[in-house]
Amino acid sequence: MTLTTDSWSFLLVAMLAVPAAGAAVVALLPAARDRQARIVATVFAAVTFLLTLAVPVVVPDEFGWFSVDGVPGLVPWLNLDVPWVPALGLEFHLGVDAISYPLVVLTGLLTLLCCAYTIKTGARALAALLLVLEVGVLGTFLALDLILFFIFFEVVLLPMYAVIAGWGGPDRRRAARKFVLYTLAGSVLLLIGVVTVVSQTGTGDLTGTFPLSRNTQWLVFALFAVAFAIKAPLWPLHTWLPDAHTEAPTVGSVILAGVLLKMGTYGLIRVGVGVAPDGAAWAAPVLAVLAVVAILAGSLICLRQRELKRLIAYSSVGHMGFVLLGIATLTVTGIQAALIGNVAHGLITGLLFFLVGTIKDRTGTGTLDQLSGLRERSPRLAGLLGFAAIASLGLPGLAGFWGEAFAVVAAVQRGHPFWVACGVVAAVGGALTAAYFLRLLRRVTHGPATPAVRSSRSAISAGEWVAWAPLVLLTLVVGVAPALILSGTDLPIVSLLGGGRP
Repeated sequence: MTLTTDSWSFLLVAMLAVPAAGAAVVALLPAARDRQARIVATVFAAVTFLLTLAVPVVVPDEFGWFSVDGVPGLVPWLNLDVPWVPALGLEFHLGVDAISYPLVVLTGLLTLLCCAYTIKTGARALAALLLVLEVGVLGTFLALDLILFFIFFEVVLLPMYAVIAGWGGPDRRRAARKFVLYTLAGSVLLLIGVVTVVSQTGTGDLTGTFPLSRNTQWLVFALFAVAFAIKAPLWPLHTWLPDAHTEAPTVGSVILAGVLLKMGTYGLIRVGVGVAPDGAAWAAPVLAVLAVVAILAGSLICLRQRELKRLIAYSSVGHMGFVLLGIATLTVTGIQAALIGNVAHGLITGLLFFLVGTIKDRTGTGTLDQLSGLRERSPRLAGLLGFAAIASLGLPGLAGFWGEAFAVVAAVQRGHPFWVACGVVAAVGGALTAAYFLRLLRRVTHGPATPAVRSSRSAISAGEWVAWAPLVLLTLVVGVAPALILSGTDLPIVSLLGGGRP
């Protein structure tokens, strides 16, 4: 193996080293300096976020800003490929391209906002765990080697368990155990798939091709699909999600919905489709059916929910259904729908969990029947909740619209009656999304204020504005200019689908 680096590839290592160092520093600070430790964690998270923003500035000239025109195949903007365990042929291979970069920035942003949120209410250990989670998530999005991808994919397991079990609600330990058991089951399947690919091909390089037989691709893709479906989570493997979200602290729910779920759908694109494109084509109709069922089931379940955080959690099942439908089409438009759907969901649902967590903390309840009249007591908070809700239901001009619309268009463009039917049913599911979010707003913001709402604090603090304003702004910006997410993704997607590998 030879060492291959770009002149600015140290940025990739720095994105992982800075939050790792930050977690260590925060953990070593004395317990008496708890608030100062949370400030230190926020500083490290801010530096990491700035490093993610530096990537487009330093990419080689042939790529340009968010562009890969004329550069064929899966060529990373920045690339670091060095020997790791030579005896086993393992490489420490990191890279970033148009497919992974928006998720890298999203991870840096949400971690920074969550760390800042802990300064006022939180704990030193919680801030340190957020930085450890950032290492695992960023590593997953940057890894271009299958073994390295698996290792980073697993790094998030124990920190997320600790966040839920340590700072969650009354039933937090059961929810954390359920999260771990489901995730471990997916990890076993992912490991079997990774070992199968590496042992048969002798490589784990995600920028190359994998000469696997058709039957092996079917097996490998099935293993990957189930493993990533659990992490996403996709219906019917979603049952750990509502419990985890309901019991997790606010920052835990934001990170879980905003970036951890994206590890599953990103893995399905980068690893599932990239390693076994024939297997993906074989399983595409099944994935489409599961996606459509998820969209409908998620919406119908949300219409019956009486707890605020559980409703938002189940809404993620439907949104991830649109992402899966886009992936299942195996078209450039469909994969682009999945990519922008991932980012939009992270922004909007992250904002929703910030807001509903604040409402629950102020009122002491998450029951819809006890939360009416919010606009009378806190009109600004009610207005922000309304904005996030209409963004999540896919209003044109906001970020949530593009992923759902592109997924439906991609399905219809396939032309076959089966795919047209999937697109039509998904569109109906989108209408149901509007129904349950409008029901949520009617129950929470309208009507006479309940005792729980009347006794709550009405003003929004400066720290809350700092955490929420970037998500509001980006929801508007991505809604108006989706090219910020999608520019330069065409050629990498074609390559992933098997049409342009070098």
